[in-house]
Amino acid sequence: MNRSKLLSKLDETPCWDVIVIGGGATGLGVAVDAATRGYRTLLLEAQDFAQGTSSRSTKLVHGGVRYLEQGDIPLVLEALRERGLLHRNAPHLVHHLSFIVPRYKWWEGPFFGIGLKVYDALAGKLNLAPSHLLSREETLGRIPNIEPEHLLGGVEYFDGQFDDSRLAITLARTAAHHGACVLNHAKVEGLIKTDGLVSGVRFTDKETGRVFTATGAVVINATGIFSDHVRLMDDAKATPVVQPSQGVHLVFDRSFLQGDSAIMVPHTDDGRVLFVIPWHGKVLVGTTDTPMQTPDPEPRALKEEIGFILRNAARYLARDPRESDILSVFAGQRPLVRPPGKDGGPTKAISRNHEVLVSESGLVTIVGGKWTTYRKMAEDTLDHAALLAGLEEKPCVTEKLQLLGWRSPDAGQLPDWLAVYGSEAEDINALIAADPALGESVHPRLHYPLATVVWAARHEQARTLEDVLSRRIRALLLDAKAAIEAAPAVAHLLAAELGHKEDWAAAQVESFTALAKGYLVE
Repeated sequence: MNRSKLLSKLDETPCWDVIVIGGGATGLGVAVDAATRGYRTLLLEAQDFAQGTSSRSTKLVHGGVRYLEQGDIPLVLEALRERGLLHRNAPHLVHHLSFIVPRYKWWEGPFFGIGLKVYDALAGKLNLAPSHLLSREETLGRIPNIEPEHLLGGVEYFDGQFDDSRLAITLARTAAHHGACVLNHAKVEGLIKTDGLVSGVRFTDKETGRVFTATGAVVINATGIFSDHVRLMDDAKATPVVQPSQGVHLVFDRSFLQGDSAIMVPHTDDGRVLFVIPWHGKVLVGTTDTPMQTPDPEPRALKEEIGFILRNAARYLARDPRESDILSVFAGQRPLVRPPGKDGGPTKAISRNHEVLVSESGLVTIVGGKWTTYRKMAEDTLDHAALLAGLEEKPCVTEKLQLLGWRSPDAGQLPDWLAVYGSEAEDINALIAADPALGESVHPRLHYPLATVVWAARHEQARTLEDVLSRRIRALLLDAKAAIEAAPAVAHLLAAELGHKEDWAAAQVESFTALAKGYLVE
């Protein structure tokens, strides 16, 4: 995925079939779908792929136990099916994870047991593994850190886990592999109209400052929390349809969750569930659901959100986590579909379903949804867009599409950091074999070798230090202080790969350090 070669496609292609604005989960899913149907596809992302919401999730590919409790059966059915397809199509990125719901009251056994059996049944043939009851001894054996006082046992069920930004990069590379032109750091400045209908976009390549125009049969707005901004480019009187909802996660040392199972906390102060999850050698705890007035590309956790997570996690963990234990705190905003007539108020009850909107001028907008259902969202969006644009009817093929790097689960286990590269793990190891210095870790507390930085620059369109340390490798989210300490060496290597001078590297370190301090609890 060479950015220079992709930029050259802009001069070679007079008109695109599909232009996608937004390089998060939804936009990348649309680009993969469009490219694999054979449409000439251009995707433009103003910052980096998955820089916003799509890299800040709870790292779960799941049907949504909470949505089952709310009675949203259609959403659960759709999500469970998509969970199974994603596990089949990207086993190097999605794996089974055991979840245990601890029981402290007698009635919780039948209540959660029956509910999770329904969850199993709804998944059908794509179910990962059946749920079952655990005794007190079995529960303590699986999660030794659980609060033992009054513990009666637990209920175990299974869902999927993934690395969100790694899946996003894989989708970008898969789309490019099938002929799409996918560009990050390419900001759409305005829409082009012909006879009152949207016929293209005007955008700026932020690296060179060059302004481009691109025309297409249909333009798709997949910008998540910023969907209303693009809709206002189309129609200054457009009514807002997105309600941003902030979710916060805290990251701790692995000692806070011994064993390989996650904990699902069924009761919190606001009625949400809370997850305590093993992830890349750390422990991820979250999330919150706080309505926000305006979308923010780099949201910050509120003091009360951090307190909420610490307070509720302490009720279920034998060792109470404290602010001083937090390695990193990150926040993201969900692009929920605003119910008609609703302005503000609680967001936890707002549906996570998606909607496809078409304006009078033909701008197609996809809003809502969640990572698990990205593929179905893309299919629905493209079906609408192709019909609207009068494109040749071509079937969606993504249900059985193996994503780039697909590697059989039976091929043998790889280290956690290497597994996300799938079949291309051999290429990472080849870089280290050719230059053993690239086998050194970026930081003593981070397991990523310097070879991953080289790979990101050469093959994953990483253009900034933040691109690398936040999304190509997950250093910033796993240990913000370690990421800051690793920044100078990584910037030096990245500058060499991209042909920049040391003053560029120094500026990158300064910028990244300022950003990363926001991931530390002061």
